[in-house]
Amino acid sequence: MENDILTILKKNQLSITDGRKKILELFLQSDGALAHADIEKNTDAAFDRVTVYRTLQTFVDKGIVHHIPTTDNSILYALCKDQCEAGHHHDNHVHFICDNCNKTICLEDVIVPTVKLPKGFKPKHAEMVVNGICDDCK
Repeated sequence: MENDILTILKKNQLSITDGRKKILELFLQSDGALAHADIEKNTDAAFDRVTVYRTLQTFVDKGIVHHIPTTDNSILYALCKDQCEAGHHHDNHVHFICDNCNKTICLEDVIVPTVKLPKGFKPKHAEMVVNGICDDCK
């Protein structure tokens, strides 16, 4: 896993810091999306709230992680796949939120459907969230 972390940071021309390494490790170990609070809790208070926030924002800017919308207007984060890059996220997949365990899962193989917009409208980004019961909870 250490090699994966170093590869991601070097590929994105980021300094290798303990904070970035630890936060990337959390994402690589997670099977779902993470909230800012999850990351703070799992870094053993080694990094303050601002460091976590700045690291997450840097990862979003570089195309390492992407935002996931929630019904309560909070933000969740999940690892991007290889096709994302700085300023260009290509995570055009559906996100699934389990009503039972509250886990948020990226459904990589389920693409957000194309929406036909009226003349003169130009889409920039579309997000789709599906709620229900996940396979683990069924």
